[in-house]
Amino acid sequence: MSNSSDFTPVILAGGKGTRLWPMSRSARPKQFLALTGEWSLFQATLLRLRETGDYADPLVVTNEEYRFLVAEQAAECGVALGAILLEPVARNTAPAVAAASAFAENRNPGTLVHILPSDHEVGVDDAYRQAVATAVTAAEAGQLVTFGITPTEPATGYGYIEAGQEQESGALTVSRFVEKPDAGTAQKMIAAGNYYWNSGMFLFKAETFLAECERLAQEVHEAAISSVNNAAADLDFIRLDMEAFSQAPNISIDYAIFEKTDKAAVVRSPIVWSDLGAWDAVHKAGGPDDQGNVARGPVSLIGTSGSLVISEKLHIAVNGLEDVAVIATEDAVLVGKLSKAQGVGDIVKALKSDPETLALTEIHRTSYRPWGGYTSLITGERFQVKRLFVKPGKELSLQKHHHRSEHWVVVRGTAEVTIGDTIKTIGENESVYIPRGEVHRLANPGKIELELIEVQTGAYLGEDDIIRLEDKFGRV
Repeated sequence: MSNSSDFTPVILAGGKGTRLWPMSRSARPKQFLALTGEWSLFQATLLRLRETGDYADPLVVTNEEYRFLVAEQAAECGVALGAILLEPVARNTAPAVAAASAFAENRNPGTLVHILPSDHEVGVDDAYRQAVATAVTAAEAGQLVTFGITPTEPATGYGYIEAGQEQESGALTVSRFVEKPDAGTAQKMIAAGNYYWNSGMFLFKAETFLAECERLAQEVHEAAISSVNNAAADLDFIRLDMEAFSQAPNISIDYAIFEKTDKAAVVRSPIVWSDLGAWDAVHKAGGPDDQGNVARGPVSLIGTSGSLVISEKLHIAVNGLEDVAVIATEDAVLVGKLSKAQGVGDIVKALKSDPETLALTEIHRTSYRPWGGYTSLITGERFQVKRLFVKPGKELSLQKHHHRSEHWVVVRGTAEVTIGDTIKTIGENESVYIPRGEVHRLANPGKIELELIEVQTGAYLGEDDIIRLEDKFGRV
């Protein structure tokens, strides 16, 4: 395998999938959730790099909304990042990969790049390492490599790759890509023996990909190169140029490049893999017990089989059922047949179409910020109650509000509160009042998490009534 400076992993972490609703929502999608273990799927992807080979520090492509989640979760699992590239607008995988490849090539000319989704479950074993090694050999010979998962069943939720002849590198030529098939077609492809699931993982030389991108998808190439050349550094992030990147078409890497190029190759990958695209996939990846159940959180199961039950806080008891999925968050509960898990998308569409339930697909009751976060407890006419939590050593922006006043009551820890020109320390069971229009800031100078109750009162309580005057996180 190439040495680390010549081998750059690129992790795509900007997706806003809602197929795992109600846990996965636009404000905190599945890649940042711990669905199958201790770490989030994004963190598991970072940690997998350590087990695979000798990589340079990874590049992460994400968006403005997730930039602090990416930085914090990487720090939590102790992985240093090479850069965080921020997409100014969503333009699918082809522009994202092209921009990342251009950035990597500028930094390390001649580098290989390994493109990895941030929200898949992948088992690292000898078969995985061998697949990567074969891909490296093919990529160094000038091919654009995709990883084809050896199918274990005639799945209809995945795209397929039809493979042709084996090449000297050990990779196979790509005959064609096949869209998600019906059950009968999937069964025939499995029987044929030369079809593989399309994993969404790729490996190639950055310069080779960019050359093919220039030849086959010129608009993507021009937008990517220009957005990188005109990018701006912001704290620890690299902001791709808005004007340039927005000119890119909204197109996937499969459609833009891999279905057109004559350099495509597929590597057989007989590995444990799932895109965790629905709750039935989470159930399968979770390692069902002897009754076929997967349970996480405060859950009691009696006479229940073949089911997935996950709860964040509420205690969920399921009695005498089979083939059910029960997913409970702070503000919503999904109940349905596990075998019909693909239908969650229809539920989300229905919720989005109703203004009364739209927010359930976008945000959680608990919102996370670079300093900590808050949970909305009660909202009424002219008042709102929140639980705020601030990490040790963190502080909120210096700010003011035009339309609301705030009362803070410390529940745990110590708060350092700035009000106008005064700075005071507030301990547990003590409170402070911030009048409307007064400049203020909240900080946690202690060693434990600060928790407090905030009561807002006023004519308008929206989050956009925050005028930031100073901010360590670049949000002014």
